[in-house]
Amino acid sequence: MPILDLSPGDQTLTLTGDVTLAEVYAALPPGLYPPFAPVELPGGVGGLVSRGGFGQTFFFGAEVLGVALRTRSGRVVRAGGRTVKNVQGYDLTRPFVGSFGALGEALELTLRLRPGLSARHVAGPGTLAQLPAHAPRFAWEQEGELHLWHFGHAREVEALTGELLARPGARIVEGLGDLSPLFPGGLGVGEDGPARDRRFGWVPGGATPPVPALFERLAASL
Repeated sequence: MPILDLSPGDQTLTLTGDVTLAEVYAALPPGLYPPFAPVELPGGVGGLVSRGGFGQTFFFGAEVLGVALRTRSGRVVRAGGRTVKNVQGYDLTRPFVGSFGALGEALELTLRLRPGLSARHVAGPGTLAQLPAHAPRFAWEQEGELHLWHFGHAREVEALTGELLARPGARIVEGLGDLSPLFPGGLGVGEDGPARDRRFGWVPGGATPPVPALFERLAASL
């Protein structure tokens, strides 16, 4: 399994871009969580970071500490890492997050891990529009259901997921879900698809948002 470095003390994880989300969850010790919900998605961790995440209600870019990417010209560029000292030049880590491949392909990634004493995934009737401002760390709609996933202190987990769980027809989702069969041909952006989060509707296929002209100039210069 291409996990390159796992440091529970530093709460960081370095891995190759083709590692699946399920492989990350299998590799982590209890009580540490990656910046993505326990659902498998097409494209592995590299594809997830390239799309800017899925379902999170926090700033995803801050959870990606470093990236090694192969640019469209074939160059391998490294930015950030577990410790960033005496950095010169531009930081390409945050521009890469959510770039949908415009800057290149992720070869290696360093992610921040977060601790949590408790975690719960709840699915039931509801929509994202009904979420309060203080929402669980992950929320998305999937095939007509609202999904909430949160980790942290047990009381906080209960406070942020208990109201949905109390609704008729709601349930606790156990284990790792797999959304990959919903997206044959990859995960693209569109209006009418089987899943939606606060940023996009997600549809089968590779359709991506248009790249701004200035961003395209950056990509061409690498």
